[in-house]
Amino acid sequence: MSTGPVPTPEPGAPAPAEAVAPLMRGIDVLRRLTDADGSLSLSELARATGLARSTVDRICATLAHMGCLRLDGRDATLAPPLMAVGNAYLGALRLPALLGPRADRLADELDESVSLAVADGDGIRFIHQATRRRAMSLSFRIGDLLPAERTAPGPLFAQAWDGAAWERWRARRAADPLDRGFPALPPRREAEREPFEERAARAGSAGWALDDQLIEPGLVALSVPVRDAEGEVVCVASVVSHTSRHTADSLHDEMLGRLRTAVAEMEEALRSTPTPDTTATATATATATATAEPPSAGPDAAERAAAGPDAAWADRAPARPDAAGPAAAGPDAAWAAAAGRTAAGPDAAGPAAARPAAKAGPDAAWTATADGAPAGPDAAGPDTAKPAAAGPDAAWAATASPAAARPDAAWAATADRVPGGAGVPAAPSPAAPAAPALDAAWAAEAKQRLGRDFVESLARGLSVLTAFGPGRAELTLTDIAAATGLARATARRALITLEHLGYVTSRGRGFRLTPRVLALGFPPLSRLTLADIATPHIRALSKRLRDSVSLAVLDGDAIRYTARVATRHVMSVRISLGTRFPAFATSMGRVLLADLAPASRAAYLARADLTPLTPGTVTGADRLGALLDDVRAQGYALVDGELEEGLRSVAVPVRDRAGRAVAAVNVATHSSRRDLAGCVDEVLPALHETAAGIEADLHVAGRFARIPTA
Repeated sequence: MSTGPVPTPEPGAPAPAEAVAPLMRGIDVLRRLTDADGSLSLSELARATGLARSTVDRICATLAHMGCLRLDGRDATLAPPLMAVGNAYLGALRLPALLGPRADRLADELDESVSLAVADGDGIRFIHQATRRRAMSLSFRIGDLLPAERTAPGPLFAQAWDGAAWERWRARRAADPLDRGFPALPPRREAEREPFEERAARAGSAGWALDDQLIEPGLVALSVPVRDAEGEVVCVASVVSHTSRHTADSLHDEMLGRLRTAVAEMEEALRSTPTPDTTATATATATATATAEPPSAGPDAAERAAAGPDAAWADRAPARPDAAGPAAAGPDAAWAAAAGRTAAGPDAAGPAAARPAAKAGPDAAWTATADGAPAGPDAAGPDTAKPAAAGPDAAWAATASPAAARPDAAWAATADRVPGGAGVPAAPSPAAPAAPALDAAWAAEAKQRLGRDFVESLARGLSVLTAFGPGRAELTLTDIAAATGLARATARRALITLEHLGYVTSRGRGFRLTPRVLALGFPPLSRLTLADIATPHIRALSKRLRDSVSLAVLDGDAIRYTARVATRHVMSVRISLGTRFPAFATSMGRVLLADLAPASRAAYLARADLTPLTPGTVTGADRLGALLDDVRAQGYALVDGELEEGLRSVAVPVRDRAGRAVAAVNVATHSSRRDLAGCVDEVLPALHETAAGIEADLHVAGRFARIPTA
């Protein structure tokens, strides 16, 4: 299996005439947010991109409507559903799924961090991290980009560079001598101790490479290439340590043999695992997308497994009737027929006066010449190509003629799914709203509701990226149009734009994603914890119910609070993060105990100290066991005055991709505020809805990244 060389767009190269300017602007916003660790104010985004504030507002409104970011006052923060874009690349690549478990085992065996990286232009990008938790711990994330010359994998990847690649590397070094274009790294402090060309030559002869504190003082790494059946390097495996544990020489002497053994196992896995027939898979996907019934809601991912592109924000879209494909008439056609030019501005369909541009950034050189597309089947009006205007970053923003916004994208059954399905919990929670299809009807509804605040060509471009996935590593234009429901002309323009920006590469009639796709939000989002994911959801529920909402995990025989939003009342529940309570007397504890395997539950009941905490506490092991059976069957727990008199709470489980209850979320209130019937009739449905939202984010985020739950 070969990933092939990753082309690097020429800096400052003019955008093709058919490039979709709003898609380019939206991707620039996502890149700036990623480089800022996931969050910026809208004003900071406008300054960073050089775009008009009104344009930034529209882009962020679109991404928020898709669930890809959250708007909190004046701040924009990336949200887990955006990881569906990176998941599409990682799923298509296959390497994390095939080799990641072996990297994890090696990390456990060596008690050192292990990473997998692929080449990305003249840099390396991580696709898997197995990190040891220590006071001095590796902080790199999946998707982080590092310059090849400051890493151990870089010299190994440089073996495939031709003369042009070396010239691009030298030009980048000259333009950015301190490596400020690599936000995952501290700036370069000193000149190279050994020319990179010599390191690359030596690594090619030795078959391994070392990083002796090139990234920062104290960090050492040893790397070995992983080759496919044809002998091409598809990724590099690295063992990473600290000088408090190893010198570079001792890391080599002690770890090289074991690393090579693990790499040999990885290479055998690549040879013995057949490459999926991407053509057949793409055809099946297109057929399934066109005929799929609306997916059933609930935690059972296996029952929702109609094949389709990987877009987890489908779980958040407004409900709608099913559609068999792009609408030929109805809201789509009516919208297209009625569409006129929008008011002049950076996103207008007609030309506007050019304005001064902000200083160009390293990824924005192409924006100087982007000027929209000529009229065509997807144009909203008779735009014509105009000569490119020189200028940095957002110079095109005032003059761009964006792709016509026609809500014809039937990216229908696109929820983030696991191939083969997930485990089925014995007692699933009541269903959340069904995940609708983000097709023409969805886009028309979004456009009608948001008007100019919905940048449809950005949504269509992201749907093209998520058309790829497991078994869909290489797709033709026809495949992509069928999978997304886009018109061929619309899909073609999106592909032209994405290829120009370096997110897609083509070979013959086929298209593939590049590692650069991971730069769209994946690094900061891959380090989220379950508490991080849950907090926006429980905050919204607390505001809605005006009661305290908490998230807790099972910690031995107790529960431990990991996220909480409290409300202010004269009589309120005051609990701090990290607080532990006996699991048997709490609603969240009972939800989590009920999900234990029978043997584990029996062991708990045999050893647990069931000392009553109030006169109403259930204490007998037999009686508690029967209560846990009821909780498992009904999918929730209601506890009234058993932990503390006057305290009433109801809880539901939060399940991972395998269907296991990894946490619980509850609403706690004083008994004077709600009676038992109110807890069931008013609180429980909202609580289930909140848990479903947390689960949807958790399932997307946890597909290729480890999400800490504690």
